[in-house]
Amino acid sequence: MSIKKKFLKTKEVCKVTFELPENISATTTAAAVVGDFNDWSETASPMRLRKKDGLFYLTLEFPKEKNFQFRYFINGKTWMNEKEADSYAPNPFGGESNCVLSTHQPDTNSKS
Repeated sequence: MSIKKKFLKTKEVCKVTFELPENISATTTAAAVVGDFNDWSETASPMRLRKKDGLFYLTLEFPKEKNFQFRYFINGKTWMNEKEADSYAPNPFGGESNCVLSTHQPDTNSKS
């Protein structure tokens, strides 16, 4: 699984692309990104199957400087976490933690 972030200079948003790996995409018929940004709707943010490589993906825009909780919902029955999440938060319903996506832009002006 992977998350790619692109901070836009002209808008106060971060474009985030979620992608399922090949081994999960190969056995998946439907997938969605479900989180607090879409009221935990299992149908609001369906992932698409990319023809060129057969991977499920979805690109969404999020406001900058915020945190969002999410999980993947696979085949209408299985919840999965993102290994590349920025952090994790306790799930109020028990079980596995929710993934946390941070859209806080890295400080590119700091000295190392």
